[in-house]
Amino acid sequence: MVKTIAVVGAGQMGSGIAQQSAVSGHSVILNDIEERFVQAGLATIKKSLGKFVEKGKMSQNDMDAALQRIRPTTNLLDCAKADLVVEAVVEKADVKKQIFQKLDAAAGPATILASNTSSIPITELASVTKRPDRFIGMHFMNPVPIMQLVEVIRGHETSDATTKTVMDLSRKMGKTPVEVRDFPAFATNRILLPMINEAFYALMEGVASARDIDTCAKLGLNHPMGPLELADFVGLDTCLYVMEVMHQGFGDSKYRPCPLLRKYVQSGRLGKKVGKGVYDYAPAK
Repeated sequence: MVKTIAVVGAGQMGSGIAQQSAVSGHSVILNDIEERFVQAGLATIKKSLGKFVEKGKMSQNDMDAALQRIRPTTNLLDCAKADLVVEAVVEKADVKKQIFQKLDAAAGPATILASNTSSIPITELASVTKRPDRFIGMHFMNPVPIMQLVEVIRGHETSDATTKTVMDLSRKMGKTPVEVRDFPAFATNRILLPMINEAFYALMEGVASARDIDTCAKLGLNHPMGPLELADFVGLDTCLYVMEVMHQGFGDSKYRPCPLLRKYVQSGRLGKKVGKGVYDYAPAK
């Protein structure tokens, strides 16, 4: 049974996973490499929970109890004491592998290691550990407290017992888990990112303006956000990385990243997180 969940990475995804874990009654260890990052993650959680209280979806007592369950730390090895460790750091395989090697060496034999990666093969990440049977993917959707889906990705050697534990845990966290096979970008992003990439091709070729392309998706396809607006929300660098993973993993030209997407990333237009992407997000004066 999973009682304590450690989350490595206190950014947008990590703080959301930590929040959901605490709200569902688990003890949480929230880790990042610097104290300022951990404190920023805690501030994000407090703000998010505060909105639930304001809307009457949570009591103040429940909010306070959830915050009490979260223990911040900058020591990665503190996470090795958890029953489950969820890694939610930058989408770079080498960084993730270094973290998992350290955790694998320090954690007890029953600890499950999970990655929130949105595209990197779980089998590849598990290969740097001595517990591939207890290694799995838990791909939460952003924003974590709102979105219901969790892609549960089995690596080549992930055991049935590990998969069942994580599927059951996801349900306890109020999510809907879907078991997905270990292919590049899994299921959700394999569907989503080529659509975003094609929107960039349409923009590059002058089919329509960015705003009109998004309007077509929202009004013609009933999508809540247009693909270019969504790309800004996800991060254009992340979109490019996932497309590169699919292009390399499948060797199929249909996954070739759009040159315009690459140009945006090269110019530093990474999306809403930096204030500019396809659209500008300058603060109101």
